Amino acid sequence: MIPVRRFLFFVALVAMQPGALMAAEDNPVPFEKWLEGIRADAMERGFSASTVRALDGLTRDERVIGFDRRQPEFTQTFDEYLTARVSKSRIDTARRLYREHRDSLEKIAQHYGIDAEFLVAFWGLESSFGRYQGKYSVVRSLATLAHDPRRSRFFTRELMSALQILDEGHIEPENFVGGWAGAMGQNQFIPSSFLNYAQDFDGDGKKNIWNNQDDVWASIAYYLSKNGWRAGKGWGSRVELPEALTATPDPKPRSGCRAYRYHSTRKSLQSWEADGVVLDRSVIDGQYALLVPEPGDSNYLVGGNFGAILSYNCANKYAVSVGLLADLIVDR
Repeated sequence: MIPVRRFLFFVALVAMQPGALMAAEDNPVPFEKWLEGIRADAMERGFSASTVRALDGLTRDERVIGFDRRQPEFTQTFDEYLTARVSKSRIDTARRLYREHRDSLEKIAQHYGIDAEFLVAFWGLESSFGRYQGKYSVVRSLATLAHDPRRSRFFTRELMSALQILDEGHIEPENFVGGWAGAMGQNQFIPSSFLNYAQDFDGDGKKNIWNNQDDVWASIAYYLSKNGWRAGKGWGSRVELPEALTATPDPKPRSGCRAYRYHSTRKSLQSWEADGVVLDRSVIDGQYALLVPEPGDSNYLVGGNFGAILSYNCANKYAVSVGLLADLIVDR
C-alpha cells in the first residue's frame, strides 16, 4: 500500500541537490528546478536514457495534492467508510468471483499460507476486482508528492522505485498508470512493494499485477505471508459493549503504524467477555484490542491477523473493511 500504502508523516530533506533543505510548509524550489535534481539522481543511479525521459515535461498535478489532503480514511466516520466499501454489490461480486476462481485461489493461498477469502477481499477493496486500477501517471503523481514537503523523502524513494520498474521493463511508460498516490495494478502496490513482493506465479517471466490474476493474488499472498499472516487466525469481530465499559488507547502503542494509537490495551478474549463484551461472531482465542470508537460508531475487537492487514494499509477503517468483507465471502 511499505507496508503497501503506509505513509510516514514528516517533513524531510530531498535530493534536489545534496543537502538542500526544504521549507517546513512549502517547497521554495520551483518544480521544474527541483526535477532537474531528480533527473540527475536518476542518471547517477544508472537508469537508461529512455527511462529518465519519463521525467521529461512533467508538471505538478494539483489534483493529487488535493486528494492527499482529504483521504477517506481521515474524513469519514467508521460506519460511513464501511457502508461505502462493504456494500451489497461488492459482497455479491466477491462471493461470485470466489466461487468462480476457488481452485486457483486455494492453490495460491495454500502455497503462501494465507486464507483464500482474504485474497478476494483485498482484491475487491483495492481495485474493485481489477476493474479500476487508476488513471493517473504513476511517475507524475509520485513526482508531485515528492516535491511536496509533507512526505517528500518517502515519495522520492517511491519515485526512484517507479523508475526502476520502468528500467527493468515490467511495463511500458504509456501504460504506467495507477491511483493518485502512485499505487498500481489490481492489488494497488506502490512501487517499492512491487519490487519487494510482486510474484510471477504462473512462471511466464513477468510479474504482471496489471493483467494476470494469478500474479495479482500471489503478490497479495506473498506480501501478507511476509508480514506475519497466520492462516485460520481471523482478525476480530464487531462487538456490543456494556454501558459501563469505557476504553482508552494503549499508553504504549506499537510503533510504525499510526492506527495502533486507537487500540486499547490487548487482553484475552475471556477477559473481554468477562467484562460483558458480546461478539457478533465467534473468533479464535487470543489477545484482542478494542478499537476506541468515535461517538455513535460500531465497536470492534481486533486481533489475530489484524496487524498483517494494517501492514497493507495503515488505517483501522480499511483493515476492518477487509475483515468484514472476507467474513461475508464465506458466510451465507
